[in-house]
Amino acid sequence: MRNFIVAITGASGAIYARRILQGLNQPALRTYLIVSPAGRRLLHEELGLEQPVPERLLDEPVRSEIIPLAYHDIGACVASGSFPSEGMVIAPCSSSKLAQVAHGGADNLIARAAQVMLKERRRLVLLHREMPLSLVDVRNMVAATEAGAIICPASPGFYLQPRTIGDLVDMVAGRVLGLLAVPCDWKIQWAGADRRS
Repeated sequence: MRNFIVAITGASGAIYARRILQGLNQPALRTYLIVSPAGRRLLHEELGLEQPVPERLLDEPVRSEIIPLAYHDIGACVASGSFPSEGMVIAPCSSSKLAQVAHGGADNLIARAAQVMLKERRRLVLLHREMPLSLVDVRNMVAATEAGAIICPASPGFYLQPRTIGDLVDMVAGRVLGLLAVPCDWKIQWAGADRRS
């Protein structure tokens, strides 16, 4: 069983979190889900969810184990480096959470789990979704990158000629899954141009 952590914060982009969770909804995977208070508000405002219940959040049949964890429980399993997790994604990642990660904050389970990923040299992907960026954001991105995180802006590509919002979401969510080494069959890869002379 491969363990992953998905954290949802308050930056707009709940649809990205849902699609990433759908990509992790595979029988051989187990996902630990942490939602911040602002993330709960986001899920309500953008997806109409009162509670982040896995069945409703996925919006498809549950084929894997999804374990919700309390945001303020810094003693949960994912708060320890001895817990075997292969990767973590914060999606969407607010500038506030980016700052906590960049500067070692650990007063909530999302920040604590992120610090564990960094100290254990494991994959930590921050799907930052705010724009434009302030100098503070840019410096925090540098600090987080230097600490070992992967900054993955929610910037969909257009080379696959997307026709729907879902196509754009798949591009971003599929890239995140790729960074976590989780296979998906969504069309997200650039095949290269035919450059005949």
